[in-house]
Amino acid sequence: MSSAHARDRGLLNFPELVFALAWKNLSLRYKQAYFGIAWMILQPLLMVAIFLLVRAFVGIDSGDTPYPLLAYAALLIWRLFQDTASDGVNSIVTNAHLIRKIYFPREVFPLTAAATRLSEFAINFVVLLGLMAWYGVWPGVHVLWVPALVAYAVLAAWVIGFAGSAVNVRYRDVGAALPVVLSLAMYVSPIIYPMELVREKLLLNEGAGEWSQALFLLYCANPVAGLVDGFQRAMLTNHPPDFAVLWPGLALTLSAVVPSYWWFKRAEAEFADII
Repeated sequence: MSSAHARDRGLLNFPELVFALAWKNLSLRYKQAYFGIAWMILQPLLMVAIFLLVRAFVGIDSGDTPYPLLAYAALLIWRLFQDTASDGVNSIVTNAHLIRKIYFPREVFPLTAAATRLSEFAINFVVLLGLMAWYGVWPGVHVLWVPALVAYAVLAAWVIGFAGSAVNVRYRDVGAALPVVLSLAMYVSPIIYPMELVREKLLLNEGAGEWSQALFLLYCANPVAGLVDGFQRAMLTNHPPDFAVLWPGLALTLSAVVPSYWWFKRAEAEFADII
């Protein structure tokens, strides 16, 4: 296929490429691992074990919901966001050999990152259902919110992935620094501790005095805050997402989608020359 002809084709004409690259990514990631695809399941379970150890020392009230379920559900949606964003930022650089050879819409690579991580999410989602059955917790009608929350997680990751990948082509420090930044962001998101603890400290007890309401709004501007809390509520407590927590991060994400994609398309023409 010529470059001119490929440019005339829209992104929607390349779904087979997205799926082929996603399958290749999954195959390469676990092909030579001794435990293979089991690592996909072991990683969040090991993280939950670490959280349980931390909880034994500092004490974290999980209410009526077993703490392992809260932690696993939080990690599940968090890892979807984190890994999709990280893979998206590095996707152009890691696929430099393809970019130099032939033209196709470069956004295929951040999209592939999402497809790969959604496959992993689906497997771990089954594990979550198994844990819920073990603890006797059953999803209700509000589980129907889950697809929308998953879509929100991917959209928020794409905001970082599109803009970040364009910058990372010129400045490779971005790809190296992002995992560190996201790891730190985990601690200002309700993953180790529940959102209810943040509400109690800032809204009920006004722990920051007159700044409590503003700090709570700032905390919720982190898209992961509403994602994690909404996912836990929909899956584990049969409640809809709390829109007081969800809307600040959602508004920030929606306002950043177009600028992020515009920046990516603006830089796209130079990818092959720079990398």
